[in-house]
Amino acid sequence: MDSNGEPVGWERLAPGVARRRLPVWDATTGAIAGEDGLLVVDTGATLAEGVRIRREVTALFGRRPTHIVLTHPHFDHVLGTAAFAGCEVYGAVGLDDLLARERDELRADAVRHGVAADDAAEAADLLVRPQHTVCGELTVDLGGGRRVLLANVGPAHSGHDLAVLVPGPPEVVFCGDLVEESGEPQAGRDAVPGRWPAALDRLLALGGEDAVYVPGHGAVVDAGFVRAQRAGLAARFGVS
Repeated sequence: MDSNGEPVGWERLAPGVARRRLPVWDATTGAIAGEDGLLVVDTGATLAEGVRIRREVTALFGRRPTHIVLTHPHFDHVLGTAAFAGCEVYGAVGLDDLLARERDELRADAVRHGVAADDAAEAADLLVRPQHTVCGELTVDLGGGRRVLLANVGPAHSGHDLAVLVPGPPEVVFCGDLVEESGEPQAGRDAVPGRWPAALDRLLALGGEDAVYVPGHGAVVDAGFVRAQRAGLAARFGVS
Protein backbone atom coordinates (compact mmCIF):
# COMPACT_ATOMS: atom_id res chain seq x y z
CA MET A 1 0.00 0.00 0.00
CA ASP A 2 1.11 3.59 -0.60
CA SER A 3 1.04 6.47 1.89
CA ASN A 4 -2.68 6.97 1.21
CA GLY A 5 -3.46 3.33 2.02
CA GLU A 6 -4.12 2.44 -1.62
CA PRO A 7 -2.52 -0.35 -3.69
CA VAL A 8 0.77 0.76 -5.22
CA GLY A 9 0.78 1.76 -8.88
CA TRP A 10 -2.83 2.84 -9.33
CA GLU A 11 -3.50 6.27 -10.86
CA ARG A 12 -6.77 8.06 -10.16
CA LEU A 13 -8.08 9.58 -13.41
CA ALA A 14 -11.51 10.85 -12.30
CA PRO A 15 -13.90 10.17 -9.42
CA GLY A 16 -14.38 6.39 -9.32
CA VAL A 17 -11.99 5.80 -12.25
CA ALA A 18 -8.44 4.45 -11.94
CA ARG A 19 -5.82 2.63 -13.97
CA ARG A 20 -2.54 0.80 -13.54
CA ARG A 21 0.40 0.06 -15.83
CA LEU A 22 1.16 -3.60 -15.27
CA PRO A 23 4.76 -4.84 -15.03
CA VAL A 24 6.73 -6.59 -17.79
CA TRP A 25 4.60 -5.68 -20.84
CA ASP A 26 3.41 -2.30 -19.52
CA ALA A 27 -0.18 -3.19 -20.39
CA THR A 28 -2.95 -1.09 -18.91
CA THR A 29 -5.69 -2.34 -16.64
CA GLY A 30 -8.47 -0.04 -15.49
CA ALA A 31 -11.30 0.11 -12.98
CA ILE A 32 -14.59 2.06 -13.07
CA ALA A 33 -16.86 2.15 -10.03
CA GLY A 34 -20.56 2.90 -9.76
CA GLU A 35 -22.82 2.51 -6.75
CA ASP A 36 -23.75 -1.05 -7.67
CA GLY A 37 -21.09 -2.30 -10.08
CA LEU A 38 -17.33 -2.28 -10.45
CA LEU A 39 -15.97 -2.75 -13.96
CA VAL A 40 -12.41 -3.83 -14.80
CA VAL A 41 -10.88 -3.07 -18.20
CA ASP A 42 -8.51 -5.88 -19.29
CA THR A 43 -7.18 -8.58 -16.99
CA GLY A 44 -3.45 -9.07 -17.56
CA ALA A 45 -1.22 -11.75 -19.05
CA THR A 46 -1.59 -14.66 -16.60
CA LEU A 47 -4.05 -16.03 -14.08
CA ALA A 48 -1.75 -14.89 -11.26
CA GLU A 49 -1.72 -11.35 -12.67
CA GLY A 50 -5.51 -11.42 -12.88
CA VAL A 51 -5.67 -12.43 -9.21
CA ARG A 52 -3.42 -9.48 -8.28
CA ILE A 53 -5.59 -7.09 -10.27
CA ARG A 54 -8.76 -8.41 -8.63
CA ARG A 55 -7.28 -8.05 -5.15
CA GLU A 56 -5.95 -4.56 -5.82
CA VAL A 57 -9.19 -3.30 -7.36
CA THR A 58 -11.12 -4.76 -4.43
CA ALA A 59 -8.82 -2.94 -2.00
CA LEU A 60 -9.06 0.28 -4.02
CA PHE A 61 -12.86 0.43 -4.01
CA GLY A 62 -13.80 -1.79 -1.07
CA ARG A 63 -15.72 -4.40 -3.09
CA ARG A 64 -15.18 -7.07 -5.70
CA PRO A 65 -15.45 -6.46 -9.44
CA THR A 66 -18.73 -7.30 -11.16
CA HIS A 67 -17.98 -6.60 -14.84
CA ILE A 68 -15.03 -7.18 -17.18
CA VAL A 69 -14.40 -5.50 -20.54
CA LEU A 70 -11.78 -6.98 -22.88
CA THR A 71 -10.52 -4.32 -25.28
CA HIS A 72 -8.98 -6.82 -27.73
CA PRO A 73 -7.86 -10.47 -27.82
CA HIS A 74 -4.10 -10.28 -27.18
CA PHE A 75 -2.59 -12.40 -24.41
CA ASP A 76 -1.44 -9.52 -22.19
CA HIS A 77 -5.00 -8.18 -21.97
CA VAL A 78 -7.17 -11.32 -21.64
CA LEU A 79 -5.38 -14.25 -19.99
CA GLY A 80 -6.18 -13.18 -16.43
CA THR A 81 -9.95 -13.21 -16.90
CA ALA A 82 -10.55 -16.54 -15.11
CA ALA A 83 -9.49 -14.83 -11.86
CA PHE A 84 -12.75 -12.86 -11.92
CA ALA A 85 -15.29 -15.60 -11.21
CA GLY A 86 -18.89 -14.48 -11.44
CA CYS A 87 -18.20 -11.32 -13.45
CA GLU A 88 -20.14 -10.38 -16.57
CA VAL A 89 -17.60 -10.32 -19.42
CA TYR A 90 -17.92 -8.07 -22.50
CA GLY A 91 -16.01 -8.02 -25.78
CA ALA A 92 -16.39 -6.97 -29.39
CA VAL A 93 -18.65 -9.15 -31.51
CA GLY A 94 -16.77 -12.24 -32.66
CA LEU A 95 -14.33 -12.21 -29.75
CA ASP A 96 -16.07 -15.15 -28.09
CA ASP A 97 -15.63 -17.37 -31.13
CA LEU A 98 -12.05 -16.20 -31.72
CA LEU A 99 -10.96 -17.04 -28.17
CA ALA A 100 -12.41 -20.53 -28.51
CA ARG A 101 -10.87 -21.08 -31.94
CA GLU A 102 -7.41 -19.63 -31.23
CA ARG A 103 -6.86 -20.72 -27.64
CA ASP A 104 -3.68 -22.64 -28.54
CA GLU A 105 -2.28 -19.74 -30.57
CA LEU A 106 -2.94 -17.36 -27.69
CA ARG A 107 -1.03 -19.68 -25.36
CA ALA A 108 1.84 -19.98 -27.82
CA ASP A 109 1.99 -16.21 -28.31
CA ALA A 110 2.23 -15.70 -24.55
CA VAL A 111 5.13 -18.16 -24.37
CA ARG A 112 6.88 -16.45 -27.30
CA HIS A 113 6.72 -13.20 -25.36
CA GLY A 114 8.17 -14.69 -22.18
CA VAL A 115 5.27 -16.09 -20.15
CA ALA A 116 6.26 -19.36 -18.47
CA ALA A 117 4.85 -22.32 -20.39
CA ASP A 118 2.93 -23.69 -17.39
CA ASP A 119 1.41 -20.28 -16.62
CA ALA A 120 0.37 -19.77 -20.23
CA ALA A 121 -1.16 -23.25 -20.42
CA GLU A 122 -3.11 -22.74 -17.18
CA ALA A 123 -4.51 -19.41 -18.33
CA ALA A 124 -5.43 -20.77 -21.77
CA ASP A 125 -7.13 -23.83 -20.28
CA LEU A 126 -9.27 -21.59 -18.06
CA LEU A 127 -9.79 -18.85 -20.63
CA VAL A 128 -13.15 -17.09 -20.22
CA ARG A 129 -15.06 -16.05 -23.33
CA PRO A 130 -17.32 -12.98 -23.24
CA GLN A 131 -20.96 -13.67 -22.47
CA HIS A 132 -21.87 -10.27 -23.96
CA THR A 133 -20.64 -9.14 -27.38
CA VAL A 134 -20.86 -5.60 -28.67
CA CYS A 135 -21.77 -4.68 -32.24
CA GLY A 136 -21.93 -0.91 -32.46
CA GLU A 137 -22.41 0.52 -28.97
CA LEU A 138 -23.67 -0.78 -25.64
CA THR A 139 -24.22 1.05 -22.35
CA VAL A 140 -23.45 -0.69 -19.06
CA ASP A 141 -25.21 0.77 -16.01
CA LEU A 142 -23.03 0.52 -12.88
CA GLY A 143 -25.53 2.37 -10.69
CA GLY A 144 -25.67 5.81 -9.12
CA GLY A 145 -25.80 7.50 -12.49
CA ARG A 146 -22.61 5.89 -13.76
CA ARG A 147 -23.28 4.59 -17.25
CA VAL A 148 -20.27 3.36 -19.23
CA LEU A 149 -20.34 3.25 -23.02
CA LEU A 150 -18.70 0.32 -24.83
CA ALA A 151 -17.96 1.11 -28.48
CA ASN A 152 -16.90 -1.40 -31.12
CA VAL A 153 -14.47 0.79 -33.07
CA GLY A 154 -12.47 -1.86 -34.93
CA PRO A 155 -11.15 -3.77 -36.64
CA ALA A 156 -7.88 -1.86 -36.51
CA HIS A 157 -5.10 -2.88 -34.10
CA SER A 158 -6.84 -6.27 -33.99
CA GLY A 159 -9.93 -7.79 -35.50
CA HIS A 160 -11.95 -7.04 -32.35
CA ASP A 161 -11.22 -3.61 -30.82
CA LEU A 162 -13.52 -2.29 -28.11
CA ALA A 163 -13.18 1.14 -26.50
CA VAL A 164 -14.62 2.18 -23.14
CA LEU A 165 -15.96 5.72 -22.56
CA VAL A 166 -16.58 6.95 -19.03
CA PRO A 167 -18.60 10.20 -19.13
CA GLY A 168 -17.12 13.05 -17.11
CA PRO A 169 -16.06 15.58 -16.54
CA PRO A 170 -13.45 14.68 -17.37
CA GLU A 171 -14.40 12.10 -19.96
CA VAL A 172 -12.06 9.09 -19.80
CA VAL A 173 -11.52 6.85 -22.84
CA PHE A 174 -9.85 3.45 -22.41
CA CYS A 175 -8.40 2.88 -25.88
CA GLY A 176 -6.84 -0.56 -25.67
CA ASP A 177 -3.90 -0.90 -28.05
CA LEU A 178 -5.47 1.40 -30.61
CA VAL A 179 -3.27 3.96 -28.86
CA GLU A 180 0.19 3.27 -27.45
CA GLU A 181 2.36 5.85 -25.69
CA SER A 182 5.40 3.82 -24.66
CA GLY A 183 6.35 2.80 -28.20
CA GLU A 184 5.18 2.69 -31.79
CA PRO A 185 1.76 1.02 -32.14
CA GLN A 186 2.22 -2.67 -32.93
CA ALA A 187 0.55 -4.16 -36.00
CA GLY A 188 0.48 -7.95 -35.76
CA ARG A 189 -0.98 -10.58 -38.03
CA ASP A 190 -4.55 -9.72 -37.00
CA ALA A 191 -4.24 -5.96 -37.54
CA VAL A 192 -6.31 -4.17 -40.19
CA PRO A 193 -4.05 -1.16 -40.89
CA GLY A 194 -6.31 0.42 -43.50
CA ARG A 195 -9.01 0.99 -40.88
CA TRP A 196 -6.81 2.07 -37.99
CA PRO A 197 -6.88 5.85 -38.63
CA ALA A 198 -10.68 5.75 -38.84
CA ALA A 199 -10.79 3.93 -35.48
CA LEU A 200 -8.80 6.76 -33.91
CA ASP A 201 -11.20 9.28 -35.47
CA ARG A 202 -13.98 7.40 -33.70
CA LEU A 203 -12.11 7.56 -30.37
CA LEU A 204 -11.68 11.31 -30.76
CA ALA A 205 -15.37 11.72 -31.57
CA LEU A 206 -16.30 9.71 -28.49
CA GLY A 207 -14.07 11.53 -26.05
CA GLY A 208 -13.72 15.01 -27.45
CA GLU A 209 -10.96 17.53 -27.07
CA ASP A 210 -10.79 17.57 -23.27
CA ALA A 211 -10.94 13.84 -22.57
CA VAL A 212 -8.30 11.74 -20.85
CA TYR A 213 -7.18 9.00 -23.26
CA VAL A 214 -5.79 5.84 -21.67
CA PRO A 215 -3.56 3.85 -24.04
CA GLY A 216 -3.11 0.10 -23.95
CA HIS A 217 0.56 0.67 -23.10
CA GLY A 218 2.17 3.76 -21.64
CA ALA A 219 1.22 7.01 -19.95
CA VAL A 220 -2.16 8.72 -20.21
CA VAL A 221 -2.38 11.08 -23.20
CA ASP A 222 -4.57 13.86 -24.59
CA ALA A 223 -6.47 14.38 -27.82
CA GLY A 224 -3.46 16.02 -29.47
CA PHE A 225 -1.40 12.88 -28.94
CA VAL A 226 -4.14 10.71 -30.44
CA ARG A 227 -4.37 12.97 -33.49
CA ALA A 228 -0.59 12.85 -33.94
CA GLN A 229 -0.58 9.07 -33.67
CA ARG A 230 -3.41 8.91 -36.19
CA ALA A 231 -1.36 10.97 -38.65
CA GLY A 232 1.64 8.73 -38.10
CA LEU A 233 -0.36 5.56 -38.71
CA ALA A 234 -1.96 7.02 -41.86
CA ALA A 235 1.51 7.83 -43.23
CA ARG A 236 2.94 4.48 -42.13
CA PHE A 237 0.22 2.44 -43.81
CA GLY A 238 -0.49 4.74 -46.75
CA VAL A 239 -4.12 5.46 -45.91
CA SER A 240 -6.07 8.66 -45.32
